[in-house]
Amino acid sequence: MKVHRILVEAIISALEQIFIEGRYADKVIERILKSNAKWGARDRAYIAENTYEIVRWWRLINFVGDNNEANINKGSLWHLFGVWQVLKGAEYPAWTEFKNVKPSLIFKRKLDAQKDIPIAQSIPDWLNEFGKDQLGESWVDEITALNKPAALIIRVNTLKTTRQKLLQELSKLDIKAEPLTDYPDAIKLFKRTNLFANPLFKAGLFEVQDASSQKVASFLDVKPGMHVIDACAGAGGKTLHLSALMESKGRIVSLDTELWKLEELRKRAKRAGAQNIETRLIENNTINKLKNSADRVLLDVPCSGLGVIKRNPDAKWKLKSEFIDNIRTTQQKILTEYADMVKLGGQIVYATCSILPIENTQQVETFLQHNSSFEMVKQEIISPNQSGFDGFYMALLKKVKN
Repeated sequence: MKVHRILVEAIISALEQIFIEGRYADKVIERILKSNAKWGARDRAYIAENTYEIVRWWRLINFVGDNNEANINKGSLWHLFGVWQVLKGAEYPAWTEFKNVKPSLIFKRKLDAQKDIPIAQSIPDWLNEFGKDQLGESWVDEITALNKPAALIIRVNTLKTTRQKLLQELSKLDIKAEPLTDYPDAIKLFKRTNLFANPLFKAGLFEVQDASSQKVASFLDVKPGMHVIDACAGAGGKTLHLSALMESKGRIVSLDTELWKLEELRKRAKRAGAQNIETRLIENNTINKLKNSADRVLLDVPCSGLGVIKRNPDAKWKLKSEFIDNIRTTQQKILTEYADMVKLGGQIVYATCSILPIENTQQVETFLQHNSSFEMVKQEIISPNQSGFDGFYMALLKKVKN
């Protein structure tokens, strides 16, 4: 593809906002793609893919480009774009901004980088040490897998259609896709496209949701007619899946501390035809009022997000060890206090999109040591390296006594 200056300028603007102004990559790219209605699908894909990949390989690109990460400015961003083009084997124009790009030096330094895992895998030193401490020899395989771009996976909304029918409708729109084995509602798309503008999405026939994430709602083992609480619902991706599994029968109470997320959930539920969802803002007495009321409780707790850096690569640069320490306290607090909402004989799922044992198995072990009312039914660790998808953890706990 010919390199057009206006597209490179958009990428440089995105990188400036991400690395100099400290904004989130997904929001930056979303705004930039909306800024020019004349860009076609290929243009938008070029901007998004190059921006995300430069963010993903930021440390490596700076190293091989002999650039000091601490002194980033607009000029150095242009240089780094040229370095990235060399790394991925693409041509770059003979523009003055690229005059200091030296392919021979880049390839030499790339060989040097292979001797240093944090540089080769493009992660901070502290995260590499933390990962090794947590996962041992498997850490390198996991971070290697997490550095691969996420596949585009959608979940069929079984309240409105079937997977086979949706595949047929996608085919009519010339969208190549295939069902995923072992994921009954998942479809993998072969090419990235703006799905939110797709008429099938607007009709509520599917949601964008990674395959690993789709396992969480199923793990809760809900049935039509149950009373279910999604206690950390956010914008409701898993709530909607729960509703579909319940055939929109029974009752789902979706809780969150952020009102705007619940408002987004209400919009999504209307589009999906999910009629058994009630949203509530978590306030002072919300949890107490729901004590011993639910057949099932989902606790998809806040976490480090290390399991989903395939799709959020800038998290590598924004995440701090102090945040992990603080979020662990929050996780244990939620698990301890919110578990009271399930009734005797009911079940809860504790879930994270993390691959760290301190956020996962160790949190559940701590909870069970101090809460004899619950016992472990089963747990599952989803490895990005083994699954090819996001990293997740799920533990199913049963309340055996009050």
